[in-house]
Amino acid sequence: MLFFTKKKLILVFSFLVLLLAGLSFSYFLVKGQGNFLKKTTKNVLDLSFLADLALEHKAQEQKNDFSEKRTILPDFSSFRNVLQENKADFIEANLEEMKITLYQKGEKQQEANILKRGDEYAWGGTAAGIYQISSGYQTAFSAIAEVYMPYAMNFYGKYYLHGGPYYPSGAKMISEASGGCLQVKDDIAKEFFEKAELKMPFLVIDKKNDNFVYPKTEIVVPTITSGSFLVADLDSGEIFAEQSSQERKQIASITKLMTAIVVSENIDLRKEIVVQDYMLNQGFGETESIKVGDYLDVVDLFYPLLIESSNDSAEVLAGFLGRNRTINLMNEKTKAILMPNTIFACPSGYSEGNISTARDLFYLARYVLKNRPLLFDISKSKEVPGFGKMSFDTSMFWNKNVFSEDETFVGGKTGYIKTSGYNGLFVFRFTTKEGEERNIVFILLGTPHLDEVKFNTQKLYIWLQNNFF
Repeated sequence: MLFFTKKKLILVFSFLVLLLAGLSFSYFLVKGQGNFLKKTTKNVLDLSFLADLALEHKAQEQKNDFSEKRTILPDFSSFRNVLQENKADFIEANLEEMKITLYQKGEKQQEANILKRGDEYAWGGTAAGIYQISSGYQTAFSAIAEVYMPYAMNFYGKYYLHGGPYYPSGAKMISEASGGCLQVKDDIAKEFFEKAELKMPFLVIDKKNDNFVYPKTEIVVPTITSGSFLVADLDSGEIFAEQSSQERKQIASITKLMTAIVVSENIDLRKEIVVQDYMLNQGFGETESIKVGDYLDVVDLFYPLLIESSNDSAEVLAGFLGRNRTINLMNEKTKAILMPNTIFACPSGYSEGNISTARDLFYLARYVLKNRPLLFDISKSKEVPGFGKMSFDTSMFWNKNVFSEDETFVGGKTGYIKTSGYNGLFVFRFTTKEGEERNIVFILLGTPHLDEVKFNTQKLYIWLQNNFF
């Protein structure tokens, strides 16, 4: 017969409550009872429309500026303009300036320093985009870091705004960076906590467009066979060339970049997955290195996912998080990062229902580059920091990213199903005559043949190099 102490019974009961509530993957246990944030009495802004409004706002600005002949795709600060115009109460975290700001009725009320943020080069980058505060607790416990967090407000996935974390012993946690959460001084955390409300918009700005100016030219863009394409600077937002870039197309396995993003932002990446039968055979193709019963680290599965374009990897990762939940998170993420014309129906890209536009995919590429750069590193067969011994011999993987051996290739993804044709999202690093490096994305959708994806990209690459660099 088993005997439990009162403390153990409470812990078991708490775990079961979290599990039944569908929150077992947030990995945050709450100390105390109930949600301490007050419910808003105001009209809640529908975040699904904010991306459209933010993009329209920038387009109107350019239309009104007759001296501006360039097309610049906005950064996440465009969300702020829309929130202010709607006189919204919201919190903004600027990761570049390391500032946290409270707005009330669209006006700046309070600003403070962010002490720590996540390190995107160690899987800890803070999630950027527009979200809503979903919960708040005077004290929360992180099972990932095993520390208490005072005045913790959850704005997305495993990311919180909170005061100084401390261990159960009472000792302060000392580190150069957080695991992805935003840390402020305790008194600041308390003040923001007391003024925040549930569903209050929470805007995280990663990096603003750098306003780099290319020479104005009237150069004829080369003709290529892709049905839709876009060539643009990910650092400034400037478009060099585009064709049917706002036309919805099936994107196939480019989908896997979004799958990797939401998995990395909603799962403790130290976790080990036991491959179950229901996780496999959801899509076309079989990955020989993944078998039922295998124990695989979450991060390790990103390698076959992004190098070999393994559908099995996508389904195992999604199955661990919850397949429907993963797809929902992918669709929610599109609204958060300025991709309003994108819909996901499956985590692998095998479904014909995975649809996007070249302009939307600009933001997918930008998000990975600025916030999850290790995913691009993996896509070119580079081994990145993990949490244990690698499960696979990556040298045995066939890299389907056709530019993986190009020294200027930063990262990307190809994709194909019969109804989509061949697709590619490729980021390259160009260097100006003055020695400044620029990150340029080439997005091609609906290309008739595989070899034409590479040929078309090279054609645009040479054109860009000769005329702008």
